[in-house]
Amino acid sequence: MAPLFPEPSSLLSAIRSSSRSIREHANITISPESIERLLKSPAFLTSFERVSAQHGLALPLKFSSPLDELNVISILSLLNFGSGYRVPLHVETGRGAWDNIRLLIFSMYIGSTEDDLLSAKGMQRLSESKIAELMRVNVYIEKPHENIPGVTVGELGGPLYELVKLISGVLITTGELLEKAGYPSLGAFVVEALKEGAGKTNAVEVVLDRLIRFIPAFQDCYTVDGRPVYLFKKALFLVHAITIRFGTSSSPFPIPATSRIPVFTDNVLPSLLIHLGVIELPPSLQSIFPDANSPDKLTPLLAEPYPGLQMHGSPPTEGPILTTDQACVLRAAAVDACEMIVEKAHELNEPCWLKDIELPKLDMWLWSIAKDRADYRRLERFVLRDTVFF
Repeated sequence: MAPLFPEPSSLLSAIRSSSRSIREHANITISPESIERLLKSPAFLTSFERVSAQHGLALPLKFSSPLDELNVISILSLLNFGSGYRVPLHVETGRGAWDNIRLLIFSMYIGSTEDDLLSAKGMQRLSESKIAELMRVNVYIEKPHENIPGVTVGELGGPLYELVKLISGVLITTGELLEKAGYPSLGAFVVEALKEGAGKTNAVEVVLDRLIRFIPAFQDCYTVDGRPVYLFKKALFLVHAITIRFGTSSSPFPIPATSRIPVFTDNVLPSLLIHLGVIELPPSLQSIFPDANSPDKLTPLLAEPYPGLQMHGSPPTEGPILTTDQACVLRAAAVDACEMIVEKAHELNEPCWLKDIELPKLDMWLWSIAKDRADYRRLERFVLRDTVFF
């Protein structure tokens, strides 16, 4: 059961405080020593400034207007999930969840010659078969024929069919809500939210509140052991994506300040922070990553990557499958860990650029370094399927 939403004026503080509360309740440890070890490591110092700039939001599309681009970014953020299907996606397409969702958005945009598939009406018309076609994935599994020995038949099923159904459900539900409320597109709704926050000291919270209350696929919050936990990963990602794409130009719509918003926690951030020795799991959770924090594994991860380290084309390994509550607790721990990392970085102030580290940049470093280094790409990430939140 999801908790009641916090008031807009306390939305960001609710994310931080609820994340710390459930992390401490779960007896997950984040020590200053482990944070300082990461910040002083060659792995961090030699890569942060370069890798934290890799946001993946430069889209190779020709837009007719800023609103056109904003709509694409908004739907890309809405569909920014599917991490639990990373391995089957890699096996099928050679790409992970994010790159497959980007491909889907590109295909929807390019395929909108007659019907605008990215409009509120168009989102509702996208069938499961059309989504599978646009994503170029096979949603059939082979099963033995019931009556004819040695003959197999194809039927809908398997993990990629599950993902396609989730995507279809989000698009249809969101499109219906937008059309009923009189919005021609998700971008039009987002523009109205941006204008509502314009000039207010808590502009980013006003925008987030509009997104969260109106669209179910942004309602990323939980009740764990009677405690509310607010994460709102995709809504935070969207407002920061808007700042990245439009904040440095003369934008036709207001841009909220996002340099101090919490991180966009998914399965990558907590998994990587566990592997890098920052998040230390209690005995009750150590079976998730039983070898994490062992010196043999940790030492090379904190060093610079050695030359010639290659992936050899092998797909990633499926990580441990968690319950919704377990995934929530680890994601919340990552939110709190990143807050503590930024605080410690500002204290250390050496090298001098540490004092300028911001939470979204730390988020981008963690997310991007997980793909930038071949040895990091091989690290297991926990898995939660049947969710539209990450």
